[in-house]
Amino acid sequence: MKLLPLLKSRFPLGPMMMGWTILTIIPAILLISDTALFPLLPLNSLSAEGLFWLTSSGTAPYGVATVLLILLLSYQRLGRAEFISLFLTISLGMCTTLGLNHYLKPFFNEARPNAVWLEQQYLLNTENFYTLSKAERKAQMTASLERLEHAETDMVLSPLVKQHWKNEVGFAFPSGHTLFAITLTMIASYYLLLAGNLVLPTILFIWSITMGFSRMLLGMHWSQDVLASTVLGGVISLFSLFFIHKTFPYGAKLYTDLSAKLRLKQLTLKP
Repeated sequence: MKLLPLLKSRFPLGPMMMGWTILTIIPAILLISDTALFPLLPLNSLSAEGLFWLTSSGTAPYGVATVLLILLLSYQRLGRAEFISLFLTISLGMCTTLGLNHYLKPFFNEARPNAVWLEQQYLLNTENFYTLSKAERKAQMTASLERLEHAETDMVLSPLVKQHWKNEVGFAFPSGHTLFAITLTMIASYYLLLAGNLVLPTILFIWSITMGFSRMLLGMHWSQDVLASTVLGGVISLFSLFFIHKTFPYGAKLYTDLSAKLRLKQLTLKP
């Protein structure tokens, strides 16, 4: 299967843009209607623990395993040239999302929903909390959760969710998990759709939707965080696809030329 003719195909763009639109509409409706998903779900339930494991698929080190799994499944379904292009595009997209997420969080300095809720229960001071180092924030969150166990509130956390709250003490905006899921889903789906595979893109699409819901239901993000990350993830995906598709043919030609020269040199050195 030749790569260049496939790159000119517009077939995957339609389903991709439709999926991206649906992914964007959901948090947009929540934002416009001023609907908060936290604290609607009992956080000591099996559903909450299931959402924890789902959200862990976008958290280091499990996020790395998620990328490797998608690459492995794609390798079995794509030709060599398409897989190399996919690998380069995912690498560019992931590096971009990590850099952007690292820059935007301290820039907007937005408190997480769970921290705001703890403040409403007089268990945390968010203004002071976010001026501390990460280690100090973890210690203060641990102390707040210990006081929560004796507070007059119906909020009960399962051990897994409690540990998640202790570890996730950074800023809210944007949602790094959603950004990761959307970018990975759109890039991988483009190549898989080109190869005629509909099952994996559908699974990735559902995973992206539930990732955003899990972040809001667990008290990690507001709807505007998920909405912004969905929009940014789509833009990063399209940019990465465009950039790699423009440069990959030149890189492939350079690799072919260098390989040919190396083989020629080896032949001339043989006695």
